[in-house]
Amino acid sequence: MDISRTSPETRYAKSGDIHIAYQIVGNGPLDLVVIPGFISHVEWFWEEPACARFLGRLASFARLILLDKRGTGLSDRVAQVPTLEQRMDDVRAVLDAAGSERAAIIGVSEGGPMSVLFAATYPERTAALVLYGSFAEFSSWVATPQDLEFILQFMDMAWGTGASLIRFAPSVADDELFRQWWARYERLGASPGAAMALMRMNSEIDIRPVLPAVHVPTLILHRREDVNITVMASRYMAQEIPGAKYVELTGQDHLPWVGDADAIVAEIEEFLTGVRHSPEPDRVLATVLFIDIVGSTERAAAVGDRRWRQQLESYYGIVRQELNRFRGREISTAGDGVLATFDGPARAIRCACTIRDAMRRLGIEIRSGLHTGECEVLAGGADVSGIAVHVGARVAAAADPGEVLVSSTVKDLVAGSGLQFQDRGLRTLKGVPSKWRLFAAENQFPHA
Repeated sequence: MDISRTSPETRYAKSGDIHIAYQIVGNGPLDLVVIPGFISHVEWFWEEPACARFLGRLASFARLILLDKRGTGLSDRVAQVPTLEQRMDDVRAVLDAAGSERAAIIGVSEGGPMSVLFAATYPERTAALVLYGSFAEFSSWVATPQDLEFILQFMDMAWGTGASLIRFAPSVADDELFRQWWARYERLGASPGAAMALMRMNSEIDIRPVLPAVHVPTLILHRREDVNITVMASRYMAQEIPGAKYVELTGQDHLPWVGDADAIVAEIEEFLTGVRHSPEPDRVLATVLFIDIVGSTERAAAVGDRRWRQQLESYYGIVRQELNRFRGREISTAGDGVLATFDGPARAIRCACTIRDAMRRLGIEIRSGLHTGECEVLAGGADVSGIAVHVGARVAAAADPGEVLVSSTVKDLVAGSGLQFQDRGLRTLKGVPSKWRLFAAENQFPHA
């Protein structure tokens, strides 16, 4: 079973009178508990492909235990802001409910201080401690009191919109699909008032005196350019926790599953098991869409640099709007070319036709090519490769101006959809074996 594509069953552990939501994923020989950051939602995690893949990789070598801390996600809301001690009790309750006597603990961001406190207080239940992008004291390494007031005002106005993504994952801040996922993650994780109360509680965290009392194997990870929590926070903890192993990674994203997530998992796996495995690329059936502007070089020369930049901005704005509408995922852009993937070929064709028609109204002609086949998903979903991608690129290269050209595979898969095609005959695609029959999608097609 591909656990990275399955939302596991959510269960509840009783911590006093409070219900704590948790999940168990995988059946490895090691129990591994993830203490999430500021907010979380154990079911919504699995709706973001890169996050699901990250968790799936952790579960490939351990019995992974996920939880929502009290007051967040699917766990009970509480009248008072929870203390670190109460949250430690919640972790013990989840471990008991999961039948785990001893587990390795990963503390992510704000989950780190409580994980440190748990490891120092209950070493008999802590096999190892891993800290990622975390801190020991808030005001020194996360936000000064003045910064905190600005953050709280921002949260009061913009919580639930996804605007905070620039602080957590700047590399995907312009990814509209990820931004929508993040906006709902905020809303599902906590209400605005609850989120602000949690942030105020975080601002009072100071576990510096506890660090020398940690006597379990400890790994500390931090990205050097992390825009949310300075790397100095982890450097300090590495000095203060006896025998801690410290690994500094490249990147500025605070979320561990964005950016080079494989490097983080590899360090954790090697630390906990002594073995480091290279991840096997996910293979999925996808429809790839290539789009580019016809005669872009000549057009740029004719209208001038400034006007051309404006036209490109309009072009990309339309493309991204329609990709979002038809559930496509932008993979890459180069010059005026776009590569996107879809989980359904009919939506991909309709998206390409809609983009083509919208660009014509702006006086710009594009060409599009589509093919459906098995693709390797790389870098947590940020890239794709394989023969299907190569075929799609060659189909696009064979398209005439204004054409939405598809392979016979795509045409056969949308039988019964009402889409209409014109046979363009057998073509030889450069670098691709055999000849391929190609078809042009006609202008008239049913709406999605």
